[in-house]
Amino acid sequence: MDSYLIQVNGHGDHAPVLDVHLKNTGSTISPGKVKGRKPRWAIRASEMSKKTFNPVRAIVDSMKVEPNPKKAMISLSLGDPTVFGNLPTNDEVTRAVKEVLDSGQYNGYAPSVGYQSCREAVAAYYNCPEAPLKAQDVILTSGCSQAIELALAVLANPGQNILVPRPGFSLYKTLALSMGIEVKLYNLLPEKAWEIDLEHLESLVDEKTACLIVNNPSNPCGSLFSKSHLQEILAVASRQCVPILADEIYGDMVFADCKYEPIATLSTNVPILSCGGLAKRWLVPGWRMGWILIHDRRDIFGNEIRDGLIRLSQRILGPCTIVQGALERILHRTPPEFYHNTLSILKSNADLCYAALSAIPGLQPVRPAGAMYLMVGIEMEHFPEFENDVEFTERLISEQSVFCLPATCFEYPNFFRVVITVPEEMILEACSRIQEFCEMHYQGAEGAQDLECDK
Repeated sequence: MDSYLIQVNGHGDHAPVLDVHLKNTGSTISPGKVKGRKPRWAIRASEMSKKTFNPVRAIVDSMKVEPNPKKAMISLSLGDPTVFGNLPTNDEVTRAVKEVLDSGQYNGYAPSVGYQSCREAVAAYYNCPEAPLKAQDVILTSGCSQAIELALAVLANPGQNILVPRPGFSLYKTLALSMGIEVKLYNLLPEKAWEIDLEHLESLVDEKTACLIVNNPSNPCGSLFSKSHLQEILAVASRQCVPILADEIYGDMVFADCKYEPIATLSTNVPILSCGGLAKRWLVPGWRMGWILIHDRRDIFGNEIRDGLIRLSQRILGPCTIVQGALERILHRTPPEFYHNTLSILKSNADLCYAALSAIPGLQPVRPAGAMYLMVGIEMEHFPEFENDVEFTERLISEQSVFCLPATCFEYPNFFRVVITVPEEMILEACSRIQEFCEMHYQGAEGAQDLECDK
């Protein structure tokens, strides 16, 4: 029988080192020779990595098409408001970061859930009587995408399922499938300004349903749920005892004739994890500052979910400390005119785009109410040479050098998404080219019926 001698070596300021010596009463075991095993390289990617699949990247990467060399490329595909330089962040935002950087006080590690003072700042900013918040209800994250990842990870186990909107942001499915979580898609209704098909939603709930994702305002739809519709969604969640993961990264980014209602302000009993961040409203997506707001007025989550979020946050030890240090000043110094001006530009672009595309036979744009997007239906029967929305958008690139994402990326074929953050002259030029493209390929005399937003 083998015996073991454990010797502790260490002196001075150096940590002790454990030396383990193997005494074998029989034959000596030579290094590199283990009975029954011939060493060889056998490195394989993990199952989690193999399950990780981004449908947007898969579809876009497969679109092997070159733009028309005679026309400058206009990309209406990327939801990054900083690309064209026409939507800079406010000077107060950049000044806040510069002050923190110069102070030298935020160069070290922060608590994994964020600095207490920064959590207090976020809680104070979003606190209201209908949905009270304290610092302990805030988890700071590396962008809203990590907030969504942590919220999914704390609510769902492998083998459970989550309810996801269709059309919807592709990251939900990417994250869930990598975690072994099943995705069930509930329908949004374009003829009702992308409201949820509540009957379909409720029919998907079963004993393995871990949470319902509600994205409002919506990417990719640019839609906004009314107060009454949010109350109907909450009624379903309450009846079925299903918590809500609210993706509200576009919260308050709604046009002047619409009103945004955070879903937690309407909930009396449904527990909600609301995910948000600086990326869109403050126009700094690369700064990677997000948060989870824990709304649990009936103590249904209890300590279980809070403690779980804290443990999960320790996997990457929190977001950028420089941006954390500037957070209070960003939230409280950014002038209201900045938000107003951004939304005025987006609203103007949305109106121009909607009006132009509405006049094109074969297209059915759905009027947006906020966010940065507009969805356009394609009457595929009038474009018989294209098999689907992917082929339609591919040819739009090759012939007109206009790139819109096919809505197959969002599980919703025969639509395409337009990003409305580009400069006005590019919106107009893109719409003109789309019109030329459709006139070239359209077959049939029937006009399109526009789908209007229910205000």
